Amino acid sequence: MTPPPPRALAPAMLATLLAACLIALLSFGVRSAFGLFTDPISRELGLSREVYAIAIAVQNLAWGLAQPLAGFVADRRGARPVLLAGAALYAAGIVGLAFATTPAQVVVTAGLLVGLGMGGASYITVLAALGRAMPEAQRSWALGLGTAAGSLGQFVVVPLTQAVIGVAGWRSGAWMMAAATALTLLVALAVRGDRPQAPAASAAPRTSALAVVGTALRHPSYVLLVLGFFVCGFQLAFITTHFPAYLADRGLGASVASWAIAMVGLFNVAGAYLAGVWGGRGSRKNLLACVYAGRALVLLLFVLLPTTPASVLAFGAAMGLLWLSTVPPTSALVATFFGTRYMATLFGLAFFSHQVGSFFGVYLGGRLYARTGSYDLVWWCCIALSIVAALVNLPIREDASRAFARLAAT
Repeated sequence: MTPPPPRALAPAMLATLLAACLIALLSFGVRSAFGLFTDPISRELGLSREVYAIAIAVQNLAWGLAQPLAGFVADRRGARPVLLAGAALYAAGIVGLAFATTPAQVVVTAGLLVGLGMGGASYITVLAALGRAMPEAQRSWALGLGTAAGSLGQFVVVPLTQAVIGVAGWRSGAWMMAAATALTLLVALAVRGDRPQAPAASAAPRTSALAVVGTALRHPSYVLLVLGFFVCGFQLAFITTHFPAYLADRGLGASVASWAIAMVGLFNVAGAYLAGVWGGRGSRKNLLACVYAGRALVLLLFVLLPTTPASVLAFGAAMGLLWLSTVPPTSALVATFFGTRYMATLFGLAFFSHQVGSFFGVYLGGRLYARTGSYDLVWWCCIALSIVAALVNLPIREDASRAFARLAAT
């Protein structure tokens, strides 16, 4: 049965849902536009693509390191203060990038500061808030809707950023992205309803973060889920960062790349939403296996077929259907395994694996290009990893962890 529409939600839940969707739209849209800066920054500052790739690799790793900590704070105090702090740091990093003139400044601003800010003001924090705030019957649907909103942001923000870069230069594009990020500070004030109830918090002693994480890592299905999520990060970060440069090497303009990434966002609105609906009805592990297998097929066809504007846009549309379709079933499975009390912490830990994959996807893309002058080897790595991820998800058991239930009750 399809979940009730938003108007059936209580006012506080509806406010949180709408605010979460807008934050996801802004934060993920901005995040998806960093690949557009690869060539402009490299040309103006006299850098190799490898240097900018290192900055974005650091960004992904810093995001992954910050996310579990931000999640643990959100589990204890609610998502709103985490979102506010993260958005402020996110915007500050992009402003710093607008003033950057050296490789070190690019790495510190676009890499370290933006990555740490993303740890707080990301769609991951938003999804954890939705997971706690929404009723069980509507949780998977709400997670799909929040993920789809992030994809819509990719469709809106990426072409707009490319237009600003084309007209006024990459520094103006950075200022526009900083303004969009700063807007999340206002929207975050409407997020509520996900903070643990005071009586429950005081009735039992607080479980340490190490105990929560240690118990989760002894759950075999969670470990398999985390391993599969590594592949998702590798693929998405490589494509988002290096795709514009890859197309430029093949004689296609920056506008083709920006619209291809926008097509990813547009079609992922449907893909993420449908994944959320499917996750509320059927097997989530089978959905994940199908998504990764589908990516392998799409990537293989893209590598083998001629690279034309039509094939690039078709690739963007096909990948869009599969882009963030892993997120609703992954986050829902975390809630199935462990409940929602520590959802931000444990989904944040799974996301750390995702971001380690992102680090290697971005870094190896730049490194191998510098060594070979081609991205071909990384494309084949993406295909092979898709097959591995599809197989890894099949043995997952969609059952609650008894050990974790005992821990959470203490």
